[in-house]
Amino acid sequence: MSRQPDDAARTIENLLYTYAERMDAGDFAGVAALFDGATYGPAGGPMLSGCAELEAVFGSMVQLHDGTPGTKHVTTNVLVEIDDNGRGATARSYFTVLQALADFPLQVIVAGRYHDRFVGGEGGWRFAERIVWMDLTGDLSRHLVGYLTRSR
Repeated sequence: MSRQPDDAARTIENLLYTYAERMDAGDFAGVAALFDGATYGPAGGPMLSGCAELEAVFGSMVQLHDGTPGTKHVTTNVLVEIDDNGRGATARSYFTVLQALADFPLQVIVAGRYHDRFVGGEGGWRFAERIVWMDLTGDLSRHLVGYLTRSR
């Protein structure tokens, strides 16, 4: 694979940022649509597939406060590699999630990495797989159902 800062890489970066924007808006249907035909899951954990499954899991896991999670997903250190044939790609990136609510001061609640695979074709680029690595966790009690305050 070669790194190419071209239109394909930029389009893939935009998919990464669209995911963050939709998650922060609480648009779980929109997030799930990005992974139509793809798999999504935690490193070493079960992988989810299909828009309906992803939307249902996000809707049951992520807490909403006045319609949104009250988060900002910040995606950085994006490295995109396009296959030599131009039909596949991978990306690695870091994420940091901040959260603030009326009764919850601004803080980093989780940081980690995304390892993504993409396929390209006549319809453009789309996700094929996302593996999420949660490297550092803070207080997820107001973000994810069933998570308590913890630090690592």
